[in-house]
Amino acid sequence: MISTHDIFTISNQKQFDKIALKVFRFQYENNLVYREFCDFLKTDVQKVKSTSQIPFLPIEFFKTRSVVSNTNPIQATFTSSGTTGMSTSNHLVTDVSIYEESYRKGFSQFYGNIEDYVVLALLPSYLEREGSSLIYMVDDLIQLSNQPESGFYLHNYDELIEKLIQLDQVGQNVILIGVTYALLDLVERHSFQLENTIIMETGGMKGKRKEMIREELHQQLCEGFGVNTIHSEYGMTELLSQAYSLGEGFFECPPWMQILVRDTEDALSYVREGKTGGINVIDLANINSCSFIATQDLGKKYCNGSFEILGRFDHSDIRGCNLMVI
Repeated sequence: MISTHDIFTISNQKQFDKIALKVFRFQYENNLVYREFCDFLKTDVQKVKSTSQIPFLPIEFFKTRSVVSNTNPIQATFTSSGTTGMSTSNHLVTDVSIYEESYRKGFSQFYGNIEDYVVLALLPSYLEREGSSLIYMVDDLIQLSNQPESGFYLHNYDELIEKLIQLDQVGQNVILIGVTYALLDLVERHSFQLENTIIMETGGMKGKRKEMIREELHQQLCEGFGVNTIHSEYGMTELLSQAYSLGEGFFECPPWMQILVRDTEDALSYVREGKTGGINVIDLANINSCSFIATQDLGKKYCNGSFEILGRFDHSDIRGCNLMVI
């Protein structure tokens, strides 16, 4: 039996690999969708001895199938954002407490005690729909901060501008978590010189603006907020863990999460460190769903375990992946 205590106390690669293989076998036995997928690939479960041999489920399955590894009642359904007419992902969560433990421990690892911060959230595109896992997480962090100043902002930019200036001037540590286009909207309204505030962008223009390369985007945000670096959060509806970048676009994972980079021409093989490929995520916290996800993101991984996100596959780039979708 795999306990969440085992997952959240991983401290080295050997432990990670051992638990990952246990989770793989558990999910093969208990997750019908994942088992069908592995069988489609003719996976011999007994011969899987390393994480690189584990099949990674294409993330598209969450749009059409119920990806769960037990028969417990569904406690929450997290849904992805999408433009009109697009199919969206559904992540069926049978134990929300595991999600809470994952993001609380992950945040603490990178930023310390949440009570040291006022948490301000500028996430209009997420607030305006139901089922966002990001809103669930940020709302909980706001509550845990125990700061009366913490809270969400929708379109009340002037109020947020006033709050940021006020808090920064009194030396209060602040984290402003914002969707990318809204942060750009904010600095177009006001130019800041913030000394005690972390700006964390969650990525994506959500169709509101033209997509930008990271260097250009972060330069604009650094200049607009008067800060030296822009932090970033890498997570998605289908996962229960997040990676964080403390600047320069290099992400690091908590100990129970890792990234592999697959070949864009052959989805079942991997590229060497520093080379661009498709991002595969191992999220051991996602034990009741699927912990092995092949995303549509492109990136690079480095020898210290950090990684970059460089963009997304378009439909013409998927190649080997589309053959794996049952």
